[in-house]
Amino acid sequence: MSTELPRVTTPEPWSRPAGADRPLRVALLSYRSKPHCGGQGIYLRHLSRELAALGHHVEVFSGQPYPELEPGPLLRTLPSLDLYRDPDPFRTPRPGEYRDWIDALEVAAMWTGAFPEPLTFSLRALRALRGRRGDFDIVHDNQVLAYGMLGITRLGLPLVTSIHHPISVDRRIELAAARGLSRLSKRRWSGRCSPAPSPPATTSAATSGWPATRCT
Repeated sequence: MSTELPRVTTPEPWSRPAGADRPLRVALLSYRSKPHCGGQGIYLRHLSRELAALGHHVEVFSGQPYPELEPGPLLRTLPSLDLYRDPDPFRTPRPGEYRDWIDALEVAAMWTGAFPEPLTFSLRALRALRGRRGDFDIVHDNQVLAYGMLGITRLGLPLVTSIHHPISVDRRIELAAARGLSRLSKRRWSGRCSPAPSPPATTSAATSGWPATRCT
C-alpha cells in the first residue's frame, strides 16, 4: 500500500502591487450571518474586527439574519425576503413585499424546493458593488459561491472566497443516504453545488485538499 501523501496544489504567491502599503478597502460578503450559531456570522464578526484592527477599511454586506459587528467595520444590509426566518420558515410573502425580479426569483426557487439565498444575495451584491467598483481594493466572498460572484470579477474587482466546509462532499454523502422521494428533494435543495475542475476565484479548497466546488 502506498504511503505517499496526496498532492495539494498551492496557489501562486500573491504579489503586492506597487504603492499598496496603504490600508486596504475590503468588502466582506455573506448571504446570511446569524450572530450566535451556524458559524458564518461568528466568523464574519471576528474577521471584520481583526481586519479593522490592522487598519483596513471594512464594509460587511449581508442579508438576514444580520451579523453583530464590533465597532469599526460598517454593515451594509442587502435585505432578502427572509423566507427562512425563525418565526415562520418557508413563509409566503405578501404581494406588497415584492420589490423586483430578484425577489420573485427567490420565492419561485423556494416553492420548487431549491435554496435560493446564495444566488439571490449574489445578484443583490453585484448590483450594490457595480456602482462602487472604485471604493474597494478586494472583495471577500464568505461562502456565497453563486453566479453574481462571477459578475463581481468582471467589474475588475479582485475576489477571494472562503469555503468553510466541502459543500460538494456534503451533497454526495447526503444523497447517498437518501431514499425515494427524499432523494429527489435533497438533490433539488443541494443542486446549486457540483464538483468543478477549478473554482472561479481563489478559495480555501485550493489549499485544503478538498475538491473544488462550483455553485450556481
